[in-house]
Amino acid sequence: MLRKLGFLTIGLFDEADPRRGHESTLEIIELGERLGFDSAWLRHRHLQFGISSPVAVLAAATQRTSRIELGTAVTPLGWENPLRLAEDLATVDLLSGGRLNPGISVGPPMNYETVKDALYPGIDEDFSYARAERFLACVSGEPVTDFAGTVGFEQFSNRVQPHSPGLASRLWYGGGSLRSAQWAGEHGMNFLTSSVVKAEGDETNFAEIQLSHVRAFRAAHPDGDKARVSQGLVVIPTDSATPEQRARYAAYAAKRFPRTRAPQGPARMMFAPDLVGPSAQIAESLEAHVAFREIDEVAFALPFTFEHEDYVQILTDMAQSLGPALGWKPAS
Repeated sequence: MLRKLGFLTIGLFDEADPRRGHESTLEIIELGERLGFDSAWLRHRHLQFGISSPVAVLAAATQRTSRIELGTAVTPLGWENPLRLAEDLATVDLLSGGRLNPGISVGPPMNYETVKDALYPGIDEDFSYARAERFLACVSGEPVTDFAGTVGFEQFSNRVQPHSPGLASRLWYGGGSLRSAQWAGEHGMNFLTSSVVKAEGDETNFAEIQLSHVRAFRAAHPDGDKARVSQGLVVIPTDSATPEQRARYAAYAAKRFPRTRAPQGPARMMFAPDLVGPSAQIAESLEAHVAFREIDEVAFALPFTFEHEDYVQILTDMAQSLGPALGWKPAS
C-alpha cells in the first residue's frame, strides 16, 4: 500500500524570462496540493536554467499552500555553508508551519574545477560526510559558538536562530551508494533513493541494488524497519494524455533507455528505466519492483524538459489514477 505520494521537479525557465518558469513551478505545487499530493520536492540546478534557490522558492510556496509538505531532493552541501543553510531552512520551516523536508547530499560541486575560483577562492573545502555532520548539528540546535550573551544592547545566541524543534526529524539524505545508505541510517536521517544507484559489486539489476540500499539503511537506523524511505523514479502516466503527448513521452523514454542496460562511467552508475504508459500498466511494473515493495512513500520525478501543460496532465493522472491503483488515498 502506498501511504505517501509526492512529486519532484527542477523548475526549468527561459533565461530571457526566468520569472515565468518560477511562477510555473509555484503553480504546479499549488496544483499538487489541490490534487491531494502529500509532498512536493525541488531539485537544485546551479549555473543552469533550473531552480538554483529551492529554499527561496519554497518560502514563496509556504504562503500559497497550507497542507502539502515541501522538500529539497536534494541540496548538494558542497554549494552551501552549513550554518547559513540551517538558518534559511529553519526560517522556511517556521513559515510553513512545520512542513519542510530538507534533503541533502555531500561531495564536490558538479564541474568543481570550473567553478572553484568563484565559489571558494583560495580555500580547500571539506566535501566529506563531516560537512553533513556540521549541518545536522546546526539544525539540531547544538552550540556553534562558545559565546552567548549581551554585547551592548544586542543579545546573541550560541546556536542557530531561529530554531525549529521538529526540523531535525524531517531531514533526508539522498544517496545512491551502499555507504551513503548506511551513513544516513547511522545518523538517524530519512533516506531518499532515486532513479540512479551505484553498481558496486557484480549485481547490475537496478531494483536489486536499490533494495540492498534500502535494507542497509534500515539495518543501520535506530528505527529499523520503520525508518522512512522515499523512492524517486521517473513515472509518466498517460491516461488523459493527448496522442501527441503520448508520442512525445514515449520518444523521451526511448532516448534515455540505452543508458539503463549497463553501468555507466567509471563510477558504474545504474539508471532506472522511465515508466511510461497507462496507470494500470505502471502500477503493475511498480508492484513487481522489489525495492518499491519495501517502501510506502514515493516522490516521482517529473521529466525535466516538458511543458507546463504536460506536468498538469501527468500530476492529474498520478493523483486520480496511478495513486489509487497503488492503494494511495489523496490527502484532504
